[in-house]
Amino acid sequence: MPAGAAGEVRRRVRSRRGSSRGSPRPWADRSLPWIYLAPALLVLGGLLVYPVYQLGLISVLEYTQAQVSGGEPTSFRGLGNYGELFRDEQFWQVLLATVLFAAACVGCTLAVGCGLAVLLTRVRALPRLALMLAALGAWATPAVTGSTVWLLLFDPDFGPVNRVLGLGDHSWTYGRYSAFLLVLLEVVWCSFPFVMVTVYAGIRAVPSEVLEAAALDGASQWRIWRSVLAPMLRPILAIVTIQSVIWDFKVFTQIYVMTNGGGIAGQNLVLNVYAYQRAFASSEYSLGSAIGVVMLLILLAVTLVYLRLLRRQGERL
Repeated sequence: MPAGAAGEVRRRVRSRRGSSRGSPRPWADRSLPWIYLAPALLVLGGLLVYPVYQLGLISVLEYTQAQVSGGEPTSFRGLGNYGELFRDEQFWQVLLATVLFAAACVGCTLAVGCGLAVLLTRVRALPRLALMLAALGAWATPAVTGSTVWLLLFDPDFGPVNRVLGLGDHSWTYGRYSAFLLVLLEVVWCSFPFVMVTVYAGIRAVPSEVLEAAALDGASQWRIWRSVLAPMLRPILAIVTIQSVIWDFKVFTQIYVMTNGGGIAGQNLVLNVYAYQRAFASSEYSLGSAIGVVMLLILLAVTLVYLRLLRRQGERL
């Protein structure tokens, strides 16, 4: 090898070594985001991990009013509370009602939110602003206030809805399905703004050339949404879906306020209200905690399954 060529090779080797020494190590690149997230993770750990630990601990103990007052010592029951819970026929009925009610709420919330998000891209600035303000007002309304307002709207004696529909003194909270329908409407009313605003922001991020090309090809608005927007917005739709599942599966305030604690003979109970009744009305805190653990595991399983399905489709979240 000529001397000049050998010198050039040595210089390149030295330069590569120098650049590798000066560049950060791979482990440092991977750990840097975690360093930035460490303060937030510590706060979340204190606010979430410890309460979940206490919830799981109480669920395996004998913990009733007698133990709370100190009249009897706390004893370890293991999985006895869960066995008692799973043998309770009412628990399975409430679980089925909760799953069906949450699924209906999630489906309606996504449909209304996505539909209005598309509408926002079609209207002018003033109607868009009015719709945004109205939606954000519904979103900002406390659950207790919103539930009370909806009860007044559907009141059998003074409510305007019955007068407009000509239903007389029909009571919406007396029947099981009509009460669930009334609560569903209120849940969708206070939940769709999050979906609408999030999906609208995602639509605005889609290149306009893509939508124009689909329109020039003769695609209808529904076809553009189904074949163009929905696939491109799948990560955003995954986020709003998971959030809606979590929120609607653990609905408490709307059911408790609008059905007066779960309806006639508990016909409108959901898991959150059922856990509240077992823990505080019956002073069976260990059973209420066991219901909370079951709800946590169900939500965790649904979230993991949904994320795994999205990853199989090649989505990056």
